[in-house]
Amino acid sequence: MTTASIPSHASVVVIGGGQAGLAMSYHLKERGIDHVILEKNQIAHSWKTQRWDAFCLVTPNWQCQLPGYPYQGSDPKGFMLRDEIIDYVEGYAKHISAPVSEGVAVTRLTRGAGGGFVLETSAGGITADTVVLAVSGYHVPNVPLMAQRLDGSVMQLHSSAYRNPDALPPGEVLVIGSGQSGCQIAEDLHLAGRKVHLAVGSAPRCPRVYRGRDAVEWLDDLGQYDLPVDQHSLKEKVRKNANHYLTGRDGGRDIDLRKFALEGMTLYGRLNEIRNGRLEFADDLAKNLDNADRVYNGICGLIDDYIARNNIDAPASPHYEPVWQPANPAASLDPVKAGISTVIWTTGFRSDWSWVELPIFDGAGYPTHRRGVTSMEGVYVLGLPWLYTWGSGRFVGVGRDAEFVAKHIAASRVLSQAAAPSAQPVFNAA
Repeated sequence: MTTASIPSHASVVVIGGGQAGLAMSYHLKERGIDHVILEKNQIAHSWKTQRWDAFCLVTPNWQCQLPGYPYQGSDPKGFMLRDEIIDYVEGYAKHISAPVSEGVAVTRLTRGAGGGFVLETSAGGITADTVVLAVSGYHVPNVPLMAQRLDGSVMQLHSSAYRNPDALPPGEVLVIGSGQSGCQIAEDLHLAGRKVHLAVGSAPRCPRVYRGRDAVEWLDDLGQYDLPVDQHSLKEKVRKNANHYLTGRDGGRDIDLRKFALEGMTLYGRLNEIRNGRLEFADDLAKNLDNADRVYNGICGLIDDYIARNNIDAPASPHYEPVWQPANPAASLDPVKAGISTVIWTTGFRSDWSWVELPIFDGAGYPTHRRGVTSMEGVYVLGLPWLYTWGSGRFVGVGRDAEFVAKHIAASRVLSQAAAPSAQPVFNAA
């Protein structure tokens, strides 16, 4: 790996040195295609800087299947901790001798006047015949503007800046958002003995273990991670769905917000507004909990049907029954009066493609593509959630997407070379 050094031209420039960009490099190398990876930070940067101390994967280690580098540890059914994930990604970059230039930020991408592409970077300019945008879709922490209306005495931070309970000031903590990060951070605080308030949204939940096996194993057998987006009942709308919440912590378990409520966590509906320093919540807590449980039991039902169809000998397991019901949840909250010292916004990220000056986006600013092949020749995207399947944004599926894109790039190069005008002989006059 190199640092902040780039050539003046590369056949393919891969922007982004995360798992998607590295998987792309592997498959380009397999085809002998000249390329360079430009990474604005360092390998595994987001794993190093945007994850809390107790973070771990929610998918088992055996799903860590970057191309040519499957998980080889001693605990395939365990769940990698943050530092182990960093080691895995950094080890992969070294294993494939990835041509990474670290510390090189691409600030502008345009079409070249004579064809190809021009990239302006923090290390100078570079041209390319082909570009692959392997930068995911999570670029800027998303904190709503209404956060500005909270009392200045309340500390606010985005989930990407949360590290551990001891790093927060004394007092109660409000977590806004119940997706994977929100629920796991709320659990992290709860286990540390902090009083937690949680604004619950519409994210679904999933069982950790059901009928004797991790649910991920069953779902893998069912082909759920291989289901193409165009065969999903929601089609491309599934790309906007929140991920199911559960955890791999301490060997893996369910996350049950109702159980947390019994243990003292205070739950609210979705946050609607902040007025005069008060938080106002929707009257949808019961509905959101019920919907999450409905998805949970729906997954159990899929597994039951699969077991029955295939005559599999698996122990019986009950479906989930609610252990707690909300009774008149608070519609508003004054955080200062409640003793809340910290608000953690687990409200995800938004995309920022402003540096890409190419006509590849739809009206909502999403790259138009089919399995990573965009609407503009020579431009590809990789590593987006549901790029092609549920596994696309994960270690288990990004390599397959990268292979498809690499094959497309190789085929396009062959067509371009075949279409190039052949050299004509030059005759000297007598």
